[in-house]
Amino acid sequence: MTEGAEQRPARVVVADDQTVVREGIVMLLGLLPGVEVVGAAGDGDEAVRLVAELAPDVVLMDLRMPRCDGVEATRRIRAEHPGTQVVVLTTYADDESLFPALRAGARGYLTKDAGGDEIVRAVHSVLSGDAGLSPSIQRRLLERLSGPEPQPPAVSEAPDGLTARETEVLLLIADGLSNQEIARKLHVSTATVKTHINNLFAKTGLKDRAQAVRYAYAKGLARPPAG
Repeated sequence: MTEGAEQRPARVVVADDQTVVREGIVMLLGLLPGVEVVGAAGDGDEAVRLVAELAPDVVLMDLRMPRCDGVEATRRIRAEHPGTQVVVLTTYADDESLFPALRAGARGYLTKDAGGDEIVRAVHSVLSGDAGLSPSIQRRLLERLSGPEPQPPAVSEAPDGLTARETEVLLLIADGLSNQEIARKLHVSTATVKTHINNLFAKTGLKDRAQAVRYAYAKGLARPPAG
């Protein structure tokens, strides 16, 4: 953080779709020195809009939100407004939430049982160029980094020129997931899922989800359920 930034409170936007939680965080931070809440958003789209309007130092970002989730909002904010850092503040500390958020550009990650002082420390840490991670999240990262390297899917054998992501979407369709469930699992918007489905249908000549399931079985990409 620059000397000028140290002389004033960090300007923060809070993004959470649950009104009670959002207002509680705003109230909590209002009682603590070193931060100033300048805006509050109820979803990712509103968070991106407020960042463009208010240019805050940090967004405290929930992950599971309607319309535009926290991962996509983080990606857009970091791409369009690199002067604003993102600290995830969420109920979830599972790998499927943690790593996509960090890859999207979040510099901090806390769970909602964090105290006010811990939140303020994380805000100032990311503004200083450090990571604002709770001890439990740091342990998860170390465990992940010290574990075996995950093997990527065998995309080279994907038929009909399907990309890795299109193949992944196809397999989730074969597993019976809806577009909304696929979007949640991949941490993307439902519009992005529809684009992938349209692309894989165009490449394979498929017309509906039932044909997609049969195609996945026929190509050996998925196995029919036993019984």
